[in-house]
Amino acid sequence: MNRILDGLRVIEGSAFVAAPLCGMTLAQMGAEVIRFDPLEGGLDARRWPLTAAGRSLYWVGLNKGKRSIAVNTRTPEGQELITALITAPGEGGGIFLTNFPAGGWMSYEKLAKRRADLIMLNLLGNPDGSSAVDYTVNCAIGIPFATGPTHGQKPVNPVNHVLPAWDAITGVTAALGIVAADRHRRSTGEGQFVKVALSDVAMAMVGNLGLIAEAQVNHEDHYSFGNYLYGAYGREFETKDDRYVYVVAITRRQWEALLKVTGTAEQMKLIEPLLGVDLTKEGDRFKARDAISAVLAPWFDARTLNEVATAFDNTGVCWGPYQTFIQMVENDPRCSTANPMFAEIEQPGIGSYLVPGSPLEFAASPRQRPVRAPMLGEHTDEVLSSLLGLGDGEIGKLRDKKIIGGPIEL
Repeated sequence: MNRILDGLRVIEGSAFVAAPLCGMTLAQMGAEVIRFDPLEGGLDARRWPLTAAGRSLYWVGLNKGKRSIAVNTRTPEGQELITALITAPGEGGGIFLTNFPAGGWMSYEKLAKRRADLIMLNLLGNPDGSSAVDYTVNCAIGIPFATGPTHGQKPVNPVNHVLPAWDAITGVTAALGIVAADRHRRSTGEGQFVKVALSDVAMAMVGNLGLIAEAQVNHEDHYSFGNYLYGAYGREFETKDDRYVYVVAITRRQWEALLKVTGTAEQMKLIEPLLGVDLTKEGDRFKARDAISAVLAPWFDARTLNEVATAFDNTGVCWGPYQTFIQMVENDPRCSTANPMFAEIEQPGIGSYLVPGSPLEFAASPRQRPVRAPMLGEHTDEVLSSLLGLGDGEIGKLRDKKIIGGPIEL
């Protein structure tokens, strides 16, 4: 993490991926992010993957660097506590992030009556407020029909990607939205209600990549081509020791480097007149992808992964090894403390393991060690005391009435 957003305070009411990711993105750049949850934990408190003892590695992964309070918001007293925290005075405060329905006591209109310059970002599934998650959005935008084994020219066997890509992009987009709204407030004094919908982010990105235009202008559907890189050359190859690598040649320089290292330039020249293509053009390399692959495959078949790596090192060839999660953790220096983004931290109830901080590196705001996720309600008393001025007696009464709780290990 770094401290570039020091002084920004965000109250977060969230669950699942996009909204917690938004809060964590801000926290890892120095913002004070206070997440509130029910006394027993929120909807995502026990999501997989879990440790053998049942601790959620998912929850601690998305809540690093935050403070946690446990509040029973089903009660008027609990609702008032969260309202007071959201609208507490002070520069940099008055920011509320949530993917819960923005109605009732959590509506922008009610909260803004308590603080006129309130910034509230509401993360939705669909722009009309109806429910959606990454997988129900992804299935509707064509991507599963462009993923997986070659389908031919009809939509069969859709394949969902296991990465919740739209959640990830939406979380980072929401973080940008909060920073932009805060910049506007600093310039004008005006707060505002900001909405971002998961499906809007997904459809915007599909449009940005030209896939909407392809369907509308060219009247073409884009179906799966297996592991080939659409529109250029890229595919996987198996090595002599049963490992896999992916090789990409988008630019002319990458293509020429690949041919030079593999010694296949003369064979590739024979493909051009046979198929009527110019392999210096990336689109033509895609058209000739099967013939190119047939020429390259024996070179990889004859070499181990280490031999491929040695041959490609410092040549300009663009490639990467396929790795399982365990192989990545054990063998890739980019996923280790050799990378300053990572640190080994001790997480209560789980133990010591490798965690990332922010991938952003600011020259004027040096990286700091990543901060672990909190226990549920770990900061309840501290937050109520420092931000709302509650004394020990008042906090004790709230605990006795089970309005507040924590800390507990989820």
